[in-house]
Amino acid sequence: MLDLRPLFPLLLAAGILLGGNGLFSTLIAVRGVQEGMSAGQVGWMGTTYFIGFLAGCIVAPRLLLMVGHIRIFAALAALAASCTLLMILIIDPYVWMATRLVIGICFSGLFTTIESWLNSSVVNADRGRVTSLYRVLDICVVSGAQFLMPVFGTDGFTLFGIMALMISLSLVPVAIGDRSKPRAPEAVKFDLRAIWVISPLACLGCIVIGVTNTAFRYIGPLYAQSVGLSLASVATFISLGVIGGAILQYPLGILSDRYDRRWILILATLGAVLSGLFLSFVAKANIPLVYVGVFAFGAFSLPLYSLSAAHANDRASKDQFVMLAAGLMFFYGIGAMIGPTVSSLLLDIYGPASLFAFTSFTHGLLVVGTLWRMVVRDAVPVEGRGPFRMLLRTSPVMQKLTRARSKGGRYSK
Repeated sequence: MLDLRPLFPLLLAAGILLGGNGLFSTLIAVRGVQEGMSAGQVGWMGTTYFIGFLAGCIVAPRLLLMVGHIRIFAALAALAASCTLLMILIIDPYVWMATRLVIGICFSGLFTTIESWLNSSVVNADRGRVTSLYRVLDICVVSGAQFLMPVFGTDGFTLFGIMALMISLSLVPVAIGDRSKPRAPEAVKFDLRAIWVISPLACLGCIVIGVTNTAFRYIGPLYAQSVGLSLASVATFISLGVIGGAILQYPLGILSDRYDRRWILILATLGAVLSGLFLSFVAKANIPLVYVGVFAFGAFSLPLYSLSAAHANDRASKDQFVMLAAGLMFFYGIGAMIGPTVSSLLLDIYGPASLFAFTSFTHGLLVVGTLWRMVVRDAVPVEGRGPFRMLLRTSPVMQKLTRARSKGGRYSK
């Protein structure tokens, strides 16, 4: 039976931290427009955040090796809270871009710490459920944080102060809860080639998910305003997406623990493709249909990262968890640098429908990539997947994949 008690302080800290960070993208988009910034400048704020995120993926494993999980968590959280306050002291698009760069470094290190800590504490048979619970927590606190905007308004100091408080308070449970304290890794080498060898599919998936999730998180509020939603409705729009992700996250995690994770990844990605097309070509400016579409989009797209990460960690050894957590976020950051910039340009040129047409095309690439990886590599054997896997092997589609793999034996490892 899965026992979460040793991980409770870490999950509590993650929830507080993710809530503070989750409001950032929506608030910056809305407040930036209020301050006269263009959609392009708002998009570049997302891009600079993920440039810092990439840098943090390289630096964080070395810092973990030097000082351990708890100390690096405390230092980066304090720096992120300070930068949050600086943004409201100096309202300028270029200062905000620079500040978001530093915040990106901080949150990359914080997420590397949390995710490597979680993965070092579970076995493969429980990994899908634990990573899904972590993502459910992420989604729930981000969803709830959106409604701080209509409650407190986006003008003035208040919301920035609340975000700084939340980031700072995340230090408390980590500092006093040591039941699951992991040891610092004996050696860490940030090796992108080694990470790619562990799971090319997870690396490709994280790039795609970085593109689509950040397009939704950063440019989604601009899309919502373009189709006529008020400030309160923008919060509802973003929250419906993340609530949808919360509802399907754990069921998909359970299914991925029992069956080949790649089939579950394909199922969820196809759902994200179809819901994006629905938003672009069916819902348009019909508000009830927009709400239905964004709920479905979040339900299928937001669990994709946890499915990809669980698939990669199945293939990793315990001394690779820190490197893998940083590496997957590095690949996520590559996609995340592209998502806000490209989607904001498309929104400016082609209008709101282009945002989700773009995400559908990008998700479609992941479906193709997953099918390709199923041709060249077998699934990791995990207890509980047997009967379903036998059913797949007797299906016409799986027989074709097996024959293709046997012809290219050099790819079967």
